[in-house]
Amino acid sequence: MTDTLRSRTAALRDILEQQFQTHTGQLLELTAHSREPGHGGHDPDTLRALMETARQGIADSAGALRRMSEGTYGCCESCGGEIPVARLEIRPSARYCVPCQQRQQR
Repeated sequence: MTDTLRSRTAALRDILEQQFQTHTGQLLELTAHSREPGHGGHDPDTLRALMETARQGIADSAGALRRMSEGTYGCCESCGGEIPVARLEIRPSARYCVPCQQRQQR
């Protein structure tokens, strides 16, 4: 982990913890709606998609927090190179550098 990333880690950790809490709250609310007659006014397919998005947000933020605790945060999971701090500030849960992310999407 570079010095720049070390200095930004506390702020990034706060962002990730907030994202985790937000997605968890969303999933709890959506789960409650899914059990209501009429699904709380949501279309069942839309509700399932929203729940999956919340689950993915939980997994992404939890994974990034785990990587922080393991000391591997900011390292690309594909090439092992450094993920630029600017990328992590935009997407704190990023697992890949931009070139490797582009290869993953192909």
